[in-house]
Amino acid sequence: MPADLSPIDRAKYAASRRAVDFVEDGMRVGLGTGSTAAWMVRCLAERVKAEGLKLQCVPTSTRTAELGRELGLNIVTLEEAGWLDLTIDGADEFDPELSLVKGGGGALLQEKIVATASDRMIVITDAAKEVKHLGAFPLPVEVIPFGWQASRTLIAELIGGSDVMGHEITLRMNGDQPFRTDENNFILDLHLGRIGNPRELSLLLNQIAGVVENGLFLDICDTVIVGYGDGRVELHDMAGREVGDEPVPGNVFTDGDL
Repeated sequence: MPADLSPIDRAKYAASRRAVDFVEDGMRVGLGTGSTAAWMVRCLAERVKAEGLKLQCVPTSTRTAELGRELGLNIVTLEEAGWLDLTIDGADEFDPELSLVKGGGGALLQEKIVATASDRMIVITDAAKEVKHLGAFPLPVEVIPFGWQASRTLIAELIGGSDVMGHEITLRMNGDQPFRTDENNFILDLHLGRIGNPRELSLLLNQIAGVVENGLFLDICDTVIVGYGDGRVELHDMAGREVGDEPVPGNVFTDGDL
């Protein structure tokens, strides 16, 4: 990769480096999915190589599993690990209550299963993901392909009567074909603008036939680590913020790592 990281990559790297400091020898660790989580996987692999940590790592997608194996991490299934000490993942949005919108990378189902099977969840992100109210980022809803149009109609009826600003629903595409999750499902993106009652919306969405899961992560995240382009990090939890510094070298990985 280029010697000089972009400001956004420096922010992601700083948050990732701080997050993997919470990993201890012998832990069972959930590995998130997405561009920020990929930095975390690389940072974790660096620690494992340098310190000889013995870990069991449970990925939340096939692409995270592939990256982890390439970097020498001990990749296992959730069934093999049983229960996790810690999951580290990214987010598309977070609010002051540490509620999240996730699923921009299309792995929300496995991400939520792994996160809820963990004693602790740490989210890594950049400052642009902090919002006062969730909803600016489209809310992903995973649906089974059979009857997905009927599921979409029911979702439209639900959000039509909900405390949201927007009502557009789009089928996520991959080129000219519907995007498929690792479970071979579709994703509907709900362009809501603002979600007035995330808890109610999440509950009602999951009662619709055909809906597998939605991207609202409520009462799951324990800590959010926000990285900045100058190398600073902020730790957010329900008790407040802790500010620290994480020096970022100009050339972290080789060209093949990305």
